[in-house]
Amino acid sequence: MGYINIEGMEFYSFHGHYPEEQIVGNRFLVDLTIETDMSRPSQTDNLNDAVDYQKAYEIVRTQMDRRSNLLENIASRILDALFSEMTGIVSATVKVSKINPPLGGKTASVSVKLTRKA
Repeated sequence: MGYINIEGMEFYSFHGHYPEEQIVGNRFLVDLTIETDMSRPSQTDNLNDAVDYQKAYEIVRTQMDRRSNLLENIASRILDALFSEMTGIVSATVKVSKINPPLGGKTASVSVKLTRKA
């Protein structure tokens, strides 16, 4: 087994509970870890035998384009899409962070992290 890590994917999206967040938007960071069996692609050097992290990025980007009120919903949708559109994933963890959230004081970010097994 091995892990693919895609870290620091940055998106400008319009997620949030408050109407202002859905109008103004905000910066979001997404980190993704995929556990997969890498024994075959490490020998064949063939992308067809591997979990394609470019496709994983496209799935994340598509889900970040869909508006949500809650980070939990975004993270869950990303995992749903990964498992339904890709094969070879043993488990996946996604962390979605809202940069400088409107909490009433200086806060670097707020994050939600979800893990799912196949």
